[in-house]
Amino acid sequence: MASVTSGQPRKVTSRDARPVAFSEIPVIDIGPLFGTDRPAIERAAARLDEACRQIGFFYIENHRVSRGVIERAYAEASRFFALPEDVKMAIHYKKAKNHVRGYVPVWQTHADRRAKPDLHEALDLALDLPADDPDYMAGNRMYGPNQWPENLPGFREGIYAYYEAILDLGRTLFRGFAAALDLPDDYFEPMITKPMGQMRVIHYPPQADLDDERLWGIGEHTDYECFTVLGQDDAGGLQVKNAAGEWIEAPPIPGAFIVNIGDIMARWTNGIYQSTPHRVLNLSGGERYSLAFFYGSNYDTLVSCLETCRDEGHPAKYPPVVAGEWTTKNLISTYFSD
Repeated sequence: MASVTSGQPRKVTSRDARPVAFSEIPVIDIGPLFGTDRPAIERAAARLDEACRQIGFFYIENHRVSRGVIERAYAEASRFFALPEDVKMAIHYKKAKNHVRGYVPVWQTHADRRAKPDLHEALDLALDLPADDPDYMAGNRMYGPNQWPENLPGFREGIYAYYEAILDLGRTLFRGFAAALDLPDDYFEPMITKPMGQMRVIHYPPQADLDDERLWGIGEHTDYECFTVLGQDDAGGLQVKNAAGEWIEAPPIPGAFIVNIGDIMARWTNGIYQSTPHRVLNLSGGERYSLAFFYGSNYDTLVSCLETCRDEGHPAKYPPVVAGEWTTKNLISTYFSD
């Protein structure tokens, strides 16, 4: 996609930012972002912009991730979580030297400290780098190799094919966000050459009822990174909080992903884009599987207010932060240390 160039001053977009008491989450066709039709790109970017300002959540269709890759990833997830506990525990996340890579048992995360620990288990992975990666060797916890289960043929290939597909999709979404924010389409590309893309393969057991109001599959939280691309199976259970404090269901739509803005993108945009609280409650009566990809920038990216998101009347709200340092600190606080 060609970059946008103009001799005109870029518009400041902070004046009309406002979350709304939405009752539905929009569905956006992002197909134009893969092409070169400039008016179509601008229309898609405008829809992204509106959803990010008002809601912070949206579905995407025509995302170019193949159905076969998605279906295989879910099949592999089911195979992994059906393994005996001792086999999964062999790759427990605390055995990794870098940030959470491996199996996370039930009750090991605590997204909402007002609630009980989260009722799910997960396999966490990220960009799969060799043990001699210079950042990993230097002690950077966000980079390095993943932990993979042994004696599960095809699992690594199936899960990582999905990871790489979402990694590519995220680059396209970044171009869409750049266009929406009146930046050159390639603005973010130097900042995602080695992204901190963490993926969680998650299994939520069923909850029989709502007798315990403090027990959730995952409690109320916002995501820390730039944005999340979420694949849901047909069990449902995702809920999103609107500006009126109401919880809105975000059911799965066949063939679509749901995307939400994270805290780093909210900081980058001076609070224009909403990092919206959400939670999961699995009342389907069956198992729930989801594939959550938390798309972050390069570790050393300095996140400061974008030029198109501030002016004299709307100065930067947040101090600059190094993306990796800020993200690592927040992620660590979510997992139990003992």
